[in-house]
Amino acid sequence: MYELSQRVAASHTDAGGRLKLVCAIDMMSDCSQLWLESEPELARYFQEQGIVQFLVSRQVDVIRLPLYGERLAIQTSIYDCQRFLGYRNTVILDEAGLPCLTSWSTGAFVVTETGKPARLPPELLNRIHMDPKVEMDYQSKKISPPEGVPAETPPPVRVSRHDVDFNRHMNNARYVQIALEYPGADFVISRFRAEYKRPAKYGDLLYPWLIPGGEGILLVSLTTETGEPYTVMELSGSAG
Repeated sequence: MYELSQRVAASHTDAGGRLKLVCAIDMMSDCSQLWLESEPELARYFQEQGIVQFLVSRQVDVIRLPLYGERLAIQTSIYDCQRFLGYRNTVILDEAGLPCLTSWSTGAFVVTETGKPARLPPELLNRIHMDPKVEMDYQSKKISPPEGVPAETPPPVRVSRHDVDFNRHMNNARYVQIALEYPGADFVISRFRAEYKRPAKYGDLLYPWLIPGGEGILLVSLTTETGEPYTVMELSGSAG
């Protein structure tokens, strides 16, 4: 398990002084990336082989959004690792050690130069530290929009330079930032799920498809002009 300390500062908060979900996901992503420091052998192998971890799916359950000034602990751990995929939990805890947000995610190992999947050797996998799964309601990593439901199609969004991270594609939290513009202003989110299909790059146009998924659920798919998805996201919540 790897842990970072954080404090909710003004740049992290919404108009009500609560931690923005996008900032919470940024904190989780940072902790997950820095986790490699706790596995030096794996980090060395990744560097030598030119391998990176690409996010495939993520679920975040919101218990409560911390307030401005709160001190937080972000903890991340691996609970399973296969030759092509790793599975992790990341949790944001308050000063009392109580969870504010819990998550699980799937990451794929990819060769940077070719973009092809990387296969980790069994002897390396056997030496990665595993922790027990965090208790939460694990939903499927697959998100399938319902068939035959009319979709609303807002104007496309262009990927800016600010959206791109060191992997040279759009950072996963920036998709979330786009999606959160579409529910009503009084929408209080309780769960976020995302399935990442293909990386968007600087200058790409993302075409939103908004599809009702049932009471309190909105599906947001960001696609190419021809309808091939970059990501499919599910927002669950209620009116505040």
